[in-house]
Amino acid sequence: MSDLPPGWEWAKLRDIVTRIEAGKSFTCDPRPARDNEWGVIKVSAMTWGEFRESENKAVPDGRGIDPRHEIAPGDLLVSRANTVEYVGAPVLVRTCRPRLLLSDKSLRLVVADEVDRKWLLHALSSPSIRRQISHRSTGQQESMRNVSQQALLDMDIPVPPLAEQRRIVADLEIHLANLDAAAAGVAKAAARLSGWRNVLANYAIGGGPKTRSAALDESWISTSIGDIADVGTGATPLRSRRDYYEGGTVPWVTSSAANRPHVDSADEFITEKALSETSVKLWPPGTLLVAMYGEGKTRGRCSELRISATTNQACAAIVMRPEYEWRRPWVKLVLRARYGENRKLAAGGVQPNLNLGMIRAMQIPLPPQDQQDRFLQEFERQDSVGAALEQKLRVVAARARVLRTALLAEAFAGRLVEQEPADEPASELLARIRAQRVVVPKQRGRRTAKELAAPATRAIGTDFQQGELPL
Repeated sequence: MSDLPPGWEWAKLRDIVTRIEAGKSFTCDPRPARDNEWGVIKVSAMTWGEFRESENKAVPDGRGIDPRHEIAPGDLLVSRANTVEYVGAPVLVRTCRPRLLLSDKSLRLVVADEVDRKWLLHALSSPSIRRQISHRSTGQQESMRNVSQQALLDMDIPVPPLAEQRRIVADLEIHLANLDAAAAGVAKAAARLSGWRNVLANYAIGGGPKTRSAALDESWISTSIGDIADVGTGATPLRSRRDYYEGGTVPWVTSSAANRPHVDSADEFITEKALSETSVKLWPPGTLLVAMYGEGKTRGRCSELRISATTNQACAAIVMRPEYEWRRPWVKLVLRARYGENRKLAAGGVQPNLNLGMIRAMQIPLPPQDQQDRFLQEFERQDSVGAALEQKLRVVAARARVLRTALLAEAFAGRLVEQEPADEPASELLARIRAQRVVVPKQRGRRTAKELAAPATRAIGTDFQQGELPL
């Protein structure tokens, strides 16, 4: 661990929280909760510092709900189970409408009085803590990740004096507010640009302003993807088989790759042995990939391989038959233009998915070749302008993220605000927290020595349990 500024101390998270509270699993409807109902926040609605309370699922039968599961303004929550990017994300709840319940995917940290909750919120978002969470989380890389209560409690945190914690929060919030305002402006511009590009794509596949002319209608035909292309999917080789991954040279991509117009590289590789022994298939350059399921807006996205690559089972691979290869750019454009419609085809409850049958059945309007070439040429000319603007916006957004990371790194290395010699050192506040734990509050019923030594609160089955952290 690195050296700390004067007055700071290294501590574990367990040293500065009095307990962790875990929720339970609830039976939910996919619709949002009404004003008079309970709800459970969706996993995707908890990201770094964001708590989107409107993104919830209703718990229609509120009978038997333990009020201790209710989330309240001021609660500090941590996303225990989430995607690779967001597992461990902390949020400080500001408002809570409708009434929301603590689910088994989240944890509530009850912070010692000697620690500023807003400071701990920012500390848990800092680069060093995020690296620890990434290292300690478990699960499949392409799906959900989990971080245990024990792993959280064992994390190392640099603790400054309480007065300095408050100065850090005050300074951070000014800088972060400016960054948030800039990021919101970039996001708004990106959304408007995306909308314009989508209108342009729909305009192109409709044949422009003459779409409804009788001559044009008679010259166009409609066919399904399955009639002009072969459609398949991939697989995930067993993660436990190290010989399927170690030293691999075969690109292996997941549905997240569909968020890019083209796939030119892969983040993961498998071995030739995995290719020969599993149901993974190697797809050629020019294959169109459609995400059948995935987080956020991934489902329904379309991309094109520019390398030979394998995929996981979340991707549909579309390989044009030789006589229709010249239609490939047009099919890709139609899939892009109909992204919203294709997402609505998805079936399922908690996480709606597309499937290969749906992909094969998708209808594609086909113009004569001369019209197709003309529409594609005009579309690509105009869309290239939008693509260039979009790239500039991505660069600006990336710079804002880098600046946020750097700002948090400086804050929790003690370089954002000045240290004051008159501040009570962190060692003393940590000693007071330890002293307060000498007397264990009376609990319901008798507790064994083993229970008194339990390292953290946990929910077992459907029971909500509270316990004291060890001294």
